[in-house]
Amino acid sequence: MTPIRTRFAPSPTGYIHVGNVRAALFPYLLARQQSGSFILRIEDTDQARFVEGATDAILDTLEWLGIDWDEGPRKGGNYGPYIQTERRDHYQKWAQKLIDKGLAYADPYTPEQVQSFREEAIASKKPFLYRDYRPEHPPTWDGTQPLRFKVVEPKRYTWHDPIMGELSAGPEVLDDFILLKADGLPTYNFAHIVDDAEMGVTHVIRGLEYISSIPRYLSLYEALELTVPVLACMPHIMAPDGKKKLGKRDGAKSVTDYKVDGILPEAMLNFLASMGWNDGTEQELFSREELIDKFSLERVQRSGARFDEQRLLWMNGQWIRRLSVDELYDRVENYWPLSATSAEPAYKRQVLTLVQDRLKLLSELSMMSKYFFEEPTPDHSLITDNKQLKKLSDNEITSLLAAATEQLSTLEDWTPEAIQETLNQLLETTGQKPGILFSLIRIATTWAPFSPQLNDTLALLGKERTLGRLSRYPAAN
Repeated sequence: MTPIRTRFAPSPTGYIHVGNVRAALFPYLLARQQSGSFILRIEDTDQARFVEGATDAILDTLEWLGIDWDEGPRKGGNYGPYIQTERRDHYQKWAQKLIDKGLAYADPYTPEQVQSFREEAIASKKPFLYRDYRPEHPPTWDGTQPLRFKVVEPKRYTWHDPIMGELSAGPEVLDDFILLKADGLPTYNFAHIVDDAEMGVTHVIRGLEYISSIPRYLSLYEALELTVPVLACMPHIMAPDGKKKLGKRDGAKSVTDYKVDGILPEAMLNFLASMGWNDGTEQELFSREELIDKFSLERVQRSGARFDEQRLLWMNGQWIRRLSVDELYDRVENYWPLSATSAEPAYKRQVLTLVQDRLKLLSELSMMSKYFFEEPTPDHSLITDNKQLKKLSDNEITSLLAAATEQLSTLEDWTPEAIQETLNQLLETTGQKPGILFSLIRIATTWAPFSPQLNDTLALLGKERTLGRLSRYPAAN
């Protein structure tokens, strides 16, 4: 059997978003599962949309996610170059083959002339097909004019897509399309077929937007006498409302932004794989190894997958909790508050142990841990916006905190267990509910919207800081 060779061929026209990454992930998983090769190729022939630095951003993002490629930029390989603008002579060679067979011709028309043909078709109430206006005696192609593919016998094409099933299209969708532009660079329609053929690609996996163009690709494969690879089209990632394809206007950020926010690569891979694919079970969390083992194109759904950022956050929280404290400590190096800079590593690990279960993003660490390293700034909206606490008068609050200070100050053994026992006693002596008394103590000692278990928090803050913050509450009010 021919070894599987898949590819990811992004265009460096901007930041890499979740749709791009999923387009890389699925062929990567298939190649790894089948012990094949995964190729990275940069399709930069659209120079008008080229963005400086975009190629490095693509490569850096894939490396961060662990989507490692076997051939391509930064790796090399036997079928390079892997950047299209460095492959001009390859396209010229294949274009000449079509010219020699009478299947390509120079396009002599100006854009204005083509527009007039289009308007003529509209006036005649028929679809515009360039081949209906093909010049009878085109000039000899000299490289200064666009070169078009010539559809000799329009016919119906039928093909099998492992995701979308059996598909077909009639001759009405076939037309003469541009192979090489006037600047000498190829169009996508031509370049990707040449590149895939020369690089031995066996499976082409890409977005659903390409499905309508496949009959054209098939006609070109036939004209070039090339073996057609497996052609699979993935469903779109849909906007949160599920009504349209996800776009920048829908709040979709670049993958780099998610990385900066503190999304783990494990979570991002897991999330993207689960958008439009499942293994037929209720399992939601998959490691890279499990994804490689279980992935199949046949299990990719045909309908679009709705982008749900809340699910990504949930999944990230789950992956954060799967890490050991030492692993997490290594990953949060850049997320501590500035006040933690001089803190002892052992103390920071204790803080991290407490807050780990509440983190959904690594970037939340600063807000969740700041009060362990510096005196917090009082925010009395935490009380006035609380349905239970806002009913308390200032005197009631002062009285409850004074009782807490008195009881806690008698503790000699400042441990979570001893603190919890004292807090339980306070409930009896004050007659208050935990939701009121414990919330009030937590706010007065942390001034944070939420914190870990109260007894653990107070134990790590230490007796002196805890009592000091409780006693300062009225003055801060």
